[in-house]
Amino acid sequence: MKRIVLITILLSACMMGFAQGCLDPLLSQEMNRRNDDERIEVVVLMKAQYDRSQLCRRADYFPSRAERRAFVVNELKAFAEASQHDLKRTLAEMENHGIVSSVRSLWSANTLYFEATKTAILELAERTDIEAITLNTQHQWIAEGETPKPASATRETTPNITKVKADQVWELGYTGAGVVVAVVDSGVNYNHLDLADHLWDGGEEFPHHGYDIVNDDNDPMDDKGHGTHCAGTVLGDGTAGSLTGMAPEATLMCVKSIRGDGFGGAVNIAGGMEWSVEHGCDLISMSLGMVNAGVADKEILRRTCEAILDAGIVALVCAGNEGQIQFYCPIPNNVRVPASCPPPYLDPDQMANPGPLSCVVAVGAVNYNDVAADFTSQGPVTWQDTEFGDYAYNPGIGLIRPDVCAPGVGIKSLDYENTSGYTNMDGTSQATPCVAGIVALMLQKNPELTPAEICRILEETSVKLTPTKSNITGVGRVDALAAVNAVEAYDGINEQGLEAEIFPNPSNGNFTILCEGLKQVSVYSVDGRLVKVIETNGTECRIEGLEQGVYLVRMETEKGIVSRKVIVISKSCGMK
Repeated sequence: MKRIVLITILLSACMMGFAQGCLDPLLSQEMNRRNDDERIEVVVLMKAQYDRSQLCRRADYFPSRAERRAFVVNELKAFAEASQHDLKRTLAEMENHGIVSSVRSLWSANTLYFEATKTAILELAERTDIEAITLNTQHQWIAEGETPKPASATRETTPNITKVKADQVWELGYTGAGVVVAVVDSGVNYNHLDLADHLWDGGEEFPHHGYDIVNDDNDPMDDKGHGTHCAGTVLGDGTAGSLTGMAPEATLMCVKSIRGDGFGGAVNIAGGMEWSVEHGCDLISMSLGMVNAGVADKEILRRTCEAILDAGIVALVCAGNEGQIQFYCPIPNNVRVPASCPPPYLDPDQMANPGPLSCVVAVGAVNYNDVAADFTSQGPVTWQDTEFGDYAYNPGIGLIRPDVCAPGVGIKSLDYENTSGYTNMDGTSQATPCVAGIVALMLQKNPELTPAEICRILEETSVKLTPTKSNITGVGRVDALAAVNAVEAYDGINEQGLEAEIFPNPSNGNFTILCEGLKQVSVYSVDGRLVKVIETNGTECRIEGLEQGVYLVRMETEKGIVSRKVIVISKSCGMK
């Protein structure tokens, strides 16, 4: 009898251990500290994930970025809804019994957030469709050193603008007009005079030009100052005195993802990014990051950043200000998440240790002498300790971060406490919106630029500060004029009046190019990788052996450069 009882106890213990196998250790520790009737904030990562390669293959057939974005968002929403359906029914029943509340879903990472008692959590841990149940931890997303210092409202163009030559881009007619920039931050004082006349029109549903993810309402007013300062560097137009924005006629979408004390959870940041994309932003500027992030938070944010890339949107993200405190967060954990996520384009220096891509262009900070700021966070990083298992780390290997750098010391921008004031701040948070504004200028010139093309152009046109891509300053300090001028090489518009024909298109991987005065043909994949280069003379060039997908064909001729998109489909689709 005693033996039977012992076996029963052991089996029960084993079953409990199995049931709790998907529980994050931090959550288990928190459960031990809580009373049975207390609710705990948790995040559930679903096991099911959309086949990313299949999603991208289907998305590549859409001719415009807007159509691609709509397709990817709708597909991932439908996938999340289907895979979460049974779990949501269970959660609804648990809500009726008072053991679960505040259920929210993220389509970008196929994740749910809610508050639950220990009883509910243990019951959910027995499900087979859940990958992990984690504690929704609150982190400081804004570095404490980024403190505003008062500045005068003098009539000027701020020196960070002239340093990167953004003012010279305006002379070419590019000011960011028509480009929607989502600033995901502490909110924005949308009443500031330098912002008020070029705000995103959210209609009756979003009368304050964005959304507050933290409080789940439509008023993203800034209660810290960080977001307003960053927004001013992207597109402050100088109405109140100082012209602070790189793209002064771009359109601002305001998204509040962190509390007034600078704290928040990964789900709020992911939620802010996906809300921005869902509502039509053209790029994301996010001067936020989590230091010493746990595995679950890293996985949520990387899943989100991959989905944002697949939707065709680029995100400019600050590397962090922990360069001087590596005793607290040593390399490979010195760069904040999600700046530690992979870029949309792999620099040749990274090809010694390549891996999958995401939407993130990571930004470091330099002073006005192009010397790295002492605070700027340093790479490399690694993802080998997560579900992704890539970018394995050895000193000097891993994933190189950041990608580029920009002025981030003594940056003057907008004060959130009134509608006409200015403040000075230091940080990679101030460098990041500088790059975001430059991207807005690029997208005005060519709205169909892909994230890979944007990242590649930023890198190739930066002022080189090191012989190879650096884990402190990336490829170099951004140059707005050079970047916008380089967009011509990727522009699908025939600006020189050149005629080019590709046939058949779609093809089975073999096609012919006809273009007068051909000198060189370069073929790029949609992720920005160079696939083929052919030197030629004449009017005709034959390309063969491409795999299924979408490619950009860049033709250099005696009269200029012209680009075309070509689609390669499998032979099984009937192509001869």
